[in-house]
Amino acid sequence: MSEPISCTIFLLTLIILLLSPTGAQNSGNITVGQSLTATINGSSWLSPSGEFAFGFYILPNTNNLFLLAIWYADIPNTVVWYANSGNPVPQGSLVKLTVTDGLILSDPQGHNLWNTSTYSRSSNGVSYGFMNDTGNFSLKRRNDQNPVWQSFDHPTDTLVPGQSLKMSVVLNSRLSETEYRPGRFQVQITNDGKMQYYVMNLKTEIAYTAYHISDPSNAGNTQKLVYNESGYMYILRKDGSMYNMLPDGYTPSEDVYQRTTLSHDGVLKWYSIPKSSIDDGWKVFQSEPGDLCNTPSAPNVGTGICGFNSLCSIGNDLNPTCMCPPGYSLQDPNDIYSSCKPDFKLSSCEEYAERAKKGEYKLLRLPNTDFIYNDYERLNSSDEAECQNACLKDCFCAAASFNPNGGSIGCWKKKTPLYNGKTDRNVQDIFWIKVGNTNLTSDQYNPNDSFPPLKTKNKVNSSFKALLGGSLSVNLLLISAVGLGILFMNHKKRLRVFDESKRKTLREYRNVHCFSYQELKEATNDFEEELGRGSFGIVYKGIISQGNPPICVAVKKLDRISGDTDKEFKTEVNVIGRTHHKNLVQLVGFCKQEDQRLLVYEYMSNGSLADYLFGDLRPSWIERVQIAQGIASGLLYLHEECSTQIIHCDIKPQNILLDEYQNARISDFGLAKLLILNQTNTITAIRGTKGYVAPEWFRNKPVTVKVDVYSFGVLLLEIICCRKSVCPKLIEEGGAILTDFAFDCYLSDRLDSLVNDDMEALSDIARLKRFVTVALWCVQEDPSHRPTMRMVTQMLEGLAEVPNNPPCSTSFSMTSQC
Repeated sequence: MSEPISCTIFLLTLIILLLSPTGAQNSGNITVGQSLTATINGSSWLSPSGEFAFGFYILPNTNNLFLLAIWYADIPNTVVWYANSGNPVPQGSLVKLTVTDGLILSDPQGHNLWNTSTYSRSSNGVSYGFMNDTGNFSLKRRNDQNPVWQSFDHPTDTLVPGQSLKMSVVLNSRLSETEYRPGRFQVQITNDGKMQYYVMNLKTEIAYTAYHISDPSNAGNTQKLVYNESGYMYILRKDGSMYNMLPDGYTPSEDVYQRTTLSHDGVLKWYSIPKSSIDDGWKVFQSEPGDLCNTPSAPNVGTGICGFNSLCSIGNDLNPTCMCPPGYSLQDPNDIYSSCKPDFKLSSCEEYAERAKKGEYKLLRLPNTDFIYNDYERLNSSDEAECQNACLKDCFCAAASFNPNGGSIGCWKKKTPLYNGKTDRNVQDIFWIKVGNTNLTSDQYNPNDSFPPLKTKNKVNSSFKALLGGSLSVNLLLISAVGLGILFMNHKKRLRVFDESKRKTLREYRNVHCFSYQELKEATNDFEEELGRGSFGIVYKGIISQGNPPICVAVKKLDRISGDTDKEFKTEVNVIGRTHHKNLVQLVGFCKQEDQRLLVYEYMSNGSLADYLFGDLRPSWIERVQIAQGIASGLLYLHEECSTQIIHCDIKPQNILLDEYQNARISDFGLAKLLILNQTNTITAIRGTKGYVAPEWFRNKPVTVKVDVYSFGVLLLEIICCRKSVCPKLIEEGGAILTDFAFDCYLSDRLDSLVNDDMEALSDIARLKRFVTVALWCVQEDPSHRPTMRMVTQMLEGLAEVPNNPPCSTSFSMTSQC
């Protein structure tokens, strides 16, 4: 009897294992109710073969941020699909399979971030999910072969064998190699049957004229793009014929993985990797278009592949590169595809003639370069000098090209903004761009290298030539040569000593660039243009010309750092250098040379929030809302999401800067530990600025991140009201301190007085009241009563409930309501 019983037990155990969740996962089937949590080394739902995984993909080089995605389980960093528009989620987020809404993605607080019911043909009746060996995740009903929803119908930036691109379905590039949010380029088959590549305006989401068309000879006859499971890709035309998309003679193999990805630079690339040697990595065996800079037709509107005033060039790897010409710099230093703005002052036509006579403008010659669609006037001239003079005298002329021979002889003036620029060896026309007559060099440069630096070249060579050409004796020449040789050797020796010192410093500071004091002195033109003065010293504008292209920077010359704080300086600079968030001002580099301490930041073109809020014109309500939410997001990152917790200690509108797109960027974070205390009246005996300092500073209580929450509450009220926290004008209205006045208006339901009858804000009364309530909770005297910045962020965005009736704190004045 024992043997049959043992067999029965074994069979029952085997059945239980097969029916368990693990068994379902291995078979590719996902039952309703199953869920995954975003954790390090968390589980995923695998396809039957184990080749593909669905779940939370941890993003490299982030602080535990995850992407709900599908990826090759055994091939590192190869994501083929992602949800939630590529937006990452924090650790603790959850995805769950439900009957009514299919897949639901929620954050750690349970708020719904994304679900499949928005995109499915029916929002009810999901029976199970299935992770297919083709890389397709589908939701199905019992006894129904057609999926309710499947990832193949909603591609991101990648196609895999077995997936087709149907009419009007979009393949969208990523924003960058590491950011999965939608980028500037799209591929789709339009309603008129053309497979076209587009440049997108990310702000307006408008697609400009196509920069490439696949199968152009049959444009208008395309039905869909087919990528069959065998690995063949072709365009299926409406008449049943096919247009092969793979190289001639290329034969897919079952022993090779394939994928096709629209890269962040707008090139569609075909990849392959042998299944037996995945460690070799993916290899590109085809790309389209081959030369992205030479677009087939002029766009009616838009910038072209690169931004306005930017030049496109193709390297040996056929990848396009965008760069600003000399005299121009990126509007957004973090985006190489952004437009380039002039680094010189543009004047009106009324003033132009006088400025031109004074020589304030000149033309730089850029070989093998042209902006081919910007012509607005042609001169029948065969003289280069005449062409240059015509452009210099014309206030509308931003550039000019000259063709001394061929079918288009003459001089062509070009208007601004320039677009669809390119640098290519096939361009033979002579081209000049107009710039401010500063220290730019007009010497020719290699268009395949970076643009020439903005500094003038050393004059030693020309001086030496003049010396040789003079009438000096041979002996004098020999003496001069010996003297120059000695000077050169001494200079070279000093450079070796400095380079070794610089290398040693760079080893200590691994996260940011190390500048010499002389480099920053030249970059700022001997600290000529002052941008402002703050708690830490004076800030100067500069141009770093070592990169490609040159970038504008803000150089902060610290005057409150002692010579014996090298260890603290090194620690804090490394901490600041590791931070990276869209609402923080990025540290570019630093200088630590003798007693000099300088920090180099990206330049913020729209100044400080103080100037923005307290100027003559009141900013719009929606802009203020976005700025407040951006600051909250940046503080949340400093407090909870970066590798080392950072307490700012001096949140105020002067330390919030605005970039080219009016995004709020927190500056001066991480510098509090570098301060020498009690050396300036602008800082209290503790740290921070009067009017923004939390009460615990004065009571010898432990300082936590809640001091920043208090300061943010004051700042939030300033953003709501466009009034300073301490303002004499408020005396006439019942309170000199904004927090007191806001609390009184809140209790007496007089928000119209608080915002000074701002009708745009009052028409959004629910959000206005929510923002005011959040601010009053933030400025509570007891730190334990203040919310965390995570909670603040969620309340501002309406993702968390805001408690009503914040208590009347003794930090408020004695109002009639308290």
